[in-house]
Amino acid sequence: MSLVKKFATVGGATLGSRLFGFARETLMAAALGTGPMADVFYAAFRFPNLFRRLFAEGAFNAAFVPLFAKEIEANGTDGAKRFSEEVFGVLFSVLLLITIVMELAMPLLVRFVIAPGFADDPEKFSITIRMAAVMFPYLMCMSLTAMMSGMLNSLHHFFAAAIAPVFLNVVMIAALFYALYTGADPLATAWYLSWGVLAAGVLQLAVVYIGVLAAGMSIGFRFPKMTPNVKRLLILAVPAAVTGGITQINQLIGQAIASSRDGAIAALQYADRIYQLPLGVVGVAVGVVLLPELARALKGGNLREAGNLQNRSIEFVLFLTIPAAFALWILSDEIIRVLYERGAFHQENTAVVGAILAIYGIGLPAFVLIKALQPGFYAREDTKTPMRFSAIAVATNCATALTLFPYMGAPGIAVAEATAGWISTVLLFTTLLRRGHLTWEWALAKRAALLIVAAAVMGAAILFLKQYFAPWLASGAPLLTKIGTLGLLIAISMLVYFAAAFLIGGADLGMIRRNLNRKPVKTEG
Repeated sequence: MSLVKKFATVGGATLGSRLFGFARETLMAAALGTGPMADVFYAAFRFPNLFRRLFAEGAFNAAFVPLFAKEIEANGTDGAKRFSEEVFGVLFSVLLLITIVMELAMPLLVRFVIAPGFADDPEKFSITIRMAAVMFPYLMCMSLTAMMSGMLNSLHHFFAAAIAPVFLNVVMIAALFYALYTGADPLATAWYLSWGVLAAGVLQLAVVYIGVLAAGMSIGFRFPKMTPNVKRLLILAVPAAVTGGITQINQLIGQAIASSRDGAIAALQYADRIYQLPLGVVGVAVGVVLLPELARALKGGNLREAGNLQNRSIEFVLFLTIPAAFALWILSDEIIRVLYERGAFHQENTAVVGAILAIYGIGLPAFVLIKALQPGFYAREDTKTPMRFSAIAVATNCATALTLFPYMGAPGIAVAEATAGWISTVLLFTTLLRRGHLTWEWALAKRAALLIVAAAVMGAAILFLKQYFAPWLASGAPLLTKIGTLGLLIAISMLVYFAAAFLIGGADLGMIRRNLNRKPVKTEG
């Protein structure tokens, strides 16, 4: 299967999840707006989500996949199964211990880490503690899910792992529908959502376990034991956990700072949900597919194939994210108005969330490029270098957010996150080049510059058309009219971009063929 077809498999499933996520956020905006219960729920949910990224997705996509691929190459399916069971026993035991400790320490965590600004409001503080306690076991389910997803990705069974996140959104949408149907108040709605998160974690774990069985593998429980393979995994996983959760760490910092101002946390979350669509569809797909592909190429000695994989992934990322960045910047208010402005979500909320989304748009190519660059380190079992770069990015994010928030409010936090993203991208890219792990292609650099020109042409077309479509995108226009108009505007902008890109040479049929018909390169030497 070609690289782009694999991207499409994962990206298509992720797109489904993100679309359900949009539906979920639209219902939440109508039910909770940017009120206190929205702040409470998002603050409580951010913490298990952070640990999910730290201990699950980041660590296992970076550390587990290359070691699992090595076991398959060296010892076949039986060796990979034995390694998985060793890891499962240790992971389950560690997660159980972490969950117990965190549940007991939740009041301190909310006061000093999750939402320090809530400490002055006893009701918000108390509710946040209890909701975080209900949702924290989600971490255990999702960490085990991430491990099994890594197995599936290494076995080239991508769909089950990619579709599992859909179930979180489906369960939460069901909870919101029930709340709206019964006329539940914001507090009751937030509680329905909290229990829904826990139920969704169990459901997602079941989905990937069934996928593992369907792939011809099974996992039995082994008494936790520090075997050489498990030790190697931990050595790789600890720095990878920090690096893989860099976005969540930066967002947690932003949330802690934003908690001192009502509505700021919810505003950041609503904008985050929208930019997560291109980030998820492109970035997650590239990261999930590229790591096992690179790991296998390097283990087999196919250095030219590894270099080609990396550059084609960067090419794919730039082709799709550059126009998305321009569109998010120019259409931010219109997108927020169409998706969220109803019920408890007012025009004032649109202005704030739209400003945040526009800034996130500037950072989008960086956030996605990070997903394409980090596998270049992880596939070589180097997780410490990206961790050092993540530390620099976190320090930059923290300093910038603290400086800008008093003057800009929540948009200042978005500026800090975007700045940190670009710093990480530059550090990762230049280091791979310097080490010779990334091949500089002047043709690729030229195409990237031409893609920016094509996106600028698209942006000019959007600005021109917005003047004529303004009456149909205004706050008072019927919802279906706004949806249709925004859809038409996006469709026209896509046509303009693709036409301009192919006309001036930013994209060509050769580029498409290279990605669709990629053939493995023979082993060197």
